[in-house]
Parts: sequence; structure tokens; C-alpha cells
Amino acid sequence: MDGKQGLVCDGCGQAASPGHMARRLQRLEWATRYRPVHIGTLLLGAAAPSAEAEFFYSPEGAFAGEAARLAEIAALTQLDRAKEQLHIAFQRSGFFATHVLECPAEQDSQVAMTDLVSARLPAAIVRIRRSLRPKRVALIAASLEPFAVQLRSELSDSQILLNGEKAFRLDQGEASVEVLLLRRALAPEPFEEG
Repeated sequence: MDGKQGLVCDGCGQAASPGHMARRLQRLEWATRYRPVHIGTLLLGAAAPSAEAEFFYSPEGAFAGEAARLAEIAALTQLDRAKEQLHIAFQRSGFFATHVLECPAEQDSQVAMTDLVSARLPAAIVRIRRSLRPKRVALIAASLEPFAVQLRSELSDSQILLNGEKAFRLDQGEASVEVLLLRRALAPEPFEEG
């Protein structure tokens, strides 16, 4: 028996072992600790990264991958502080990072990812609308692009930030240009005198 028979994770919809569930609860605990009371910008990814160092709220090690890019977006990379202090600075800036699939996708194909996101998106939308209530939602994964119209429609109380009609692709290759574009989209509009 593989330990997954009949057990489905409520955070991602995938078959889950007790270890899978324990890792999900650990990520949830880490993220909840630094959730702002009022979320200015929700950085929404498709699936949680599989490497702990890439999960932004992990207390261990240096930021890597997605976590490093999120730190860049919030201008945390130039701060010489302990990781907990960087998490607090991210929180105080009104940022919160989450994923439609709260766990890593166990299947690697784009079709499987699209199917998983599609199945989990309604629950994620309810969570965003009722619990998180952000002012802005920045889509940070290419896998979310097919759902941009749906997110815009169903999260009408939040401004949906896109790079044109695409997501800010922080999950693909060298994302430094995408980080700069998202930082520009997040910058306050200059005051114009009339």
C-alpha cells in the first residue's frame, strides 16, 4: 500500500500521503504567521514550489528561486537582515504570496498543471474573495494565464495585475525582466497637478 489510497489533499486536490499533508500544514503555518491584516498585493502563483528554499515563508536557508524573486519584488534583497526580519518587512509592505495549488504539482506536464489549477481555482477564488480580500492580485505564473479573464471577473473587488495580457512569468527561466516589470506595475502612479 502506498499510503495515498483514498486520501486527497484539500490544498491541491492531489492524492496525498501523510507526509504530503504534513508538508502542506507546515507551509500553511509558515505563511499564516506573516499574513498581513490588510493585503495590498497578493502575489498569486499556480503551485507551491517543491524545494523548501523556494517557498517564500520557509524559515530555513537563503531565498532561492521563486522566493528570491518575491524578495526582489518587495525590494528586500538589499536589506542585510535575518530572514524573519525580511518576512516581517514583506508583511508590513502589504504583500502576501500564495498559490492556487498550495502544494507542489506532482505531475510535470503542462496539461496536468492546467487541469489541477482549473479544478482548484474555484476554491482559491473563494479564499481570496472571502478571507484574503487583497486590493491587487498579481498573477506570477504562466499557468494562470488561461484563467486571467475568470479571475478578473470573479475577483472584481481586486485589481488584477498582468503584464499586458500575460502573467508575470516568475516561474520560467531568467525572470529578472519580469521582476522589473512587476515592480513597475506596483509602483504608485505619479501625482499629476491639474
